[in-house]
Amino acid sequence: MAVKLRLTRMGAKKAPRYRIVAMDARTRRDGRAIDTLGYINPTTDPATVSVDAEKALDWLRKGAQPSDTVRNILSGQGIMKQFHEEKEAAKKAKK
Repeated sequence: MAVKLRLTRMGAKKAPRYRIVAMDARTRRDGRAIDTLGYINPTTDPATVSVDAEKALDWLRKGAQPSDTVRNILSGQGIMKQFHEEKEAAKKAKK
């Protein structure tokens, strides 16, 4: 099963809120999620972002592929950098 980290839309009409979720790649946008990693509220200025870094890193280690938008969010939080540093350290330790 291919797992993707992506956004699912919540909230009312013209008042969007998004959850960052891990879900099967074949599932529709607002379908059943496997795990919730955080949320985004773009209506505030600046946008409110909350991500559980440990859950996100755990899913990335398991091979989950983030969508482009989620990759940008995780990069802004410093999670992608931490993930790549772990990968590089594992490569160096393996040699």
